[in-house]
Amino acid sequence: MSNLDLFSGKDKAEIAIDRLQAFCPPEGYWVGFSGGKDSIVIYDLCKRSGVKCDFHYSLTTVDPPEIVKFIKTFSDVKIERPEITMWKLIPQKRMPPTRIVRYCCAYFKERGGTDRIVVTGVRWAESARRSKRKMVEACFTDSHKHYLHAIIDWSDEDVWEYIRTNKLKYCSLYDEGFKRIGCIGCPMAGKTKMEEEFARWPTYKTAYIKAFDRCVKKRITDGLKTEWSSGKQMFDWWMKNNTVIKETDQTVMFE
Repeated sequence: MSNLDLFSGKDKAEIAIDRLQAFCPPEGYWVGFSGGKDSIVIYDLCKRSGVKCDFHYSLTTVDPPEIVKFIKTFSDVKIERPEITMWKLIPQKRMPPTRIVRYCCAYFKERGGTDRIVVTGVRWAESARRSKRKMVEACFTDSHKHYLHAIIDWSDEDVWEYIRTNKLKYCSLYDEGFKRIGCIGCPMAGKTKMEEEFARWPTYKTAYIKAFDRCVKKRITDGLKTEWSSGKQMFDWWMKNNTVIKETDQTVMFE
């Protein structure tokens, strides 16, 4: 890469490798691998750095089929399967995941790596919230877990330059115009993106509505006030409103 640091004379890839080598613990890193462009770069940098590490993919059960297929091409990435699916988690939580209450991320994506240093592809350029993250930081929900964001100062252009320069394989969805690849139906993507995803993967829309049906019934059974009489009504509300329902015993707030 041509993006040199004026003080060290090294490019960003070399600096990231230095970071990985500097912080590596005796037991090695727990590396989170999502199959996205950032984790592809992290995977390659870990390999090039020679650090001891093990790679983990946290299956969410609402992942695009293309990304799951792509991840399976990495023989050394361990697929961590959750105890329950999204379709069972929604009724258990008695509400849909929202922009504010993302209990699904806490359950599916934040598990694993306790008592380890976890390497991620988190970058400042991704969002205003992530721009406040530190390169090395403790997990605020698990005091026994720490994070190293080795490419935290990379831009999107840096990531793609590295992928193309090193001829790294990547998920085909990027060639179809996807900028970021995440869970199908994630409310953080916004209504327009959610509609596009459900048009692309309609079986997931059906699965959400069925899960919402069970969610409505669970709320009624548990004596909770509900404004919906069916899963379709809850789905329509969910697509229109990414707001929080105030409950007392089932929400997880994070990031």
